Amino acid sequence: MSSMPGKQSRRRSSRRQSQTRSRTARAELAFSVSHMERLLREGHYTQRLSSSAPVFLAAIVQYLTAKVLELAGNEAQKSGRRRITPELVDMAVHNNPLLSGFFGTTTISQVAPAQE
Repeated sequence: MSSMPGKQSRRRSSRRQSQTRSRTARAELAFSVSHMERLLREGHYTQRLSSSAPVFLAAIVQYLTAKVLELAGNEAQKSGRRRITPELVDMAVHNNPLLSGFFGTTTISQVAPAQE
């Protein structure tokens, strides 16, 4: 029975710990939820903002970043390079039909515009 109070105090401390964890940590994201919220508020995109909107946006941005880096890494391996360069990111985006449509009007720094 002496171990029971210890277990209860651990549960309490874990509850306190979860209350003090950031929204980014609770959502298990690498991109800052607070930063996304600040950008949404300062951009005046809407009068009202739900509490889940910046979490969702941070998750989307993190996913897109991971996907683009994965594809650029594949392009680097194909071309025998060890580093991801802006040119490889541009090639990865333009070779993927979904990302190409999404980033169609985006200019990637240090890359000459693709001539079509």
